[in-house]
Amino acid sequence: MIEPAILTLARDRGHRVFTHGAWNVNIIAVRSSGLAPNVFDDKIHLAFLDEYDSWNDIAFRCTTDPGSYWLRYPMKVEGTAILVPGQYRSAYQIALHQGKYEALCQRGPVRVYRDRNKDEVLDMDPGSIEEGCFGINIHHAGTDSQIVHRWSAGCTVLANSASFAVFMSVLRKSQEIWGDQFTYTLIDQ
Repeated sequence: MIEPAILTLARDRGHRVFTHGAWNVNIIAVRSSGLAPNVFDDKIHLAFLDEYDSWNDIAFRCTTDPGSYWLRYPMKVEGTAILVPGQYRSAYQIALHQGKYEALCQRGPVRVYRDRNKDEVLDMDPGSIEEGCFGINIHHAGTDSQIVHRWSAGCTVLANSASFAVFMSVLRKSQEIWGDQFTYTLIDQ
């Protein structure tokens, strides 16, 4: 059985991939080279073996970038968070996003750039990187959102709630077998 290409890409970038055992899910997002802040132009993949030892790669339309609203009006004086590409081992758990619905919520440290200049250009200055817990969750936008705007202040956000329901059902199945800690990998295209 040939593993999904997204796992080869992650491995080639020096990241660990999980290839043993059913429902041992790899969560891998790919940030597009087009850095428009208000577009769902990225992909997040769930790559895993199922109980029949068959590979699955389910990709969802998302954004890994903050929307224009939060770029202009940062939540923190340090600037708007933009997740730095990398692998964040066991940094996520299923929990309530803003106390409203279950999502994949940050529980361990991640690294973010801080975009400070309040324009609509994504600035990823290595000198601005901070590490910590900032609430960089993985959640959904509206029913079928076309623009990011206020949906992301640095989170990874799936464009529609129906896709997100599928996303969460896979993670819940994984949680039953492997526990409630998930690794998230972000790769630049």
